[in-house]
Amino acid sequence: MILDWHFYALAIPAVLMLGLSKGGFAGLGALSLPMLAFVISPVQAAAILLPILIVQDVVGVWAFRRTVDWRLLGWMMPGAILGIVLGYLFAAKLSESAVLGAVGAISLLFGAYRLWADRHGPPQVAKGLPEWLGMLFGIASGFTSQIAHAGQPPFQVWVLPHRLSRDVLVGTTAVFFAAVNWIKVPAYIALGQFTHANLLTAAALLPVAVVSTFAGVWLVRRVSAERFYVAIYVLMVLVGAKLLWDALV
Repeated sequence: MILDWHFYALAIPAVLMLGLSKGGFAGLGALSLPMLAFVISPVQAAAILLPILIVQDVVGVWAFRRTVDWRLLGWMMPGAILGIVLGYLFAAKLSESAVLGAVGAISLLFGAYRLWADRHGPPQVAKGLPEWLGMLFGIASGFTSQIAHAGQPPFQVWVLPHRLSRDVLVGTTAVFFAAVNWIKVPAYIALGQFTHANLLTAAALLPVAVVSTFAGVWLVRRVSAERFYVAIYVLMVLVGAKLLWDALV
């Protein structure tokens, strides 16, 4: 189990953001793994966060289980499964610096994309396109989720232009990533990432995870978070740039 206070100084805010993301503030959790990559390896960070994500998924799915676009999920899930398999095969051959660079690049690009989308609206990539293309975005989402729990960017690029209502968007996101996280478990076991120390560290963070997820479910129906989102995405760009620089240098 990790006992360094520097780790928990970043891990607790990271898990809080994961909880808010699972509770309905979609996208906030994308900053969690990049934050932890400052104090531990991104591979270890991913292993610690996965059990936490699975527990948080239970709360999010239960809260929004009645508002899900199953048709969108039906096209995306087969692709996500293939993406996870590809991510597993890819991760087994990556060095730690390469994973760090991938996490930094994903964080930087996602933060920049969301800042642009919040100002101009999501790009209309889904408008007029065949539904089966959702499978390709599912592959991208599954792949980046397997590598760095960063499946939100390709998921949102495809889903946001469909202009789902708030609760349907939250419910669809919750069910998709709950399934994706369980599908990732065998790959993480095969890669030897569920060590005794990692699982104990995840267990120590679970109370924060559960409370923050319930808080997210409660807040998403009551709070307008536009300014908060902007600050998070600016921070995501800066953190991503720093991690990418560290990986390259």
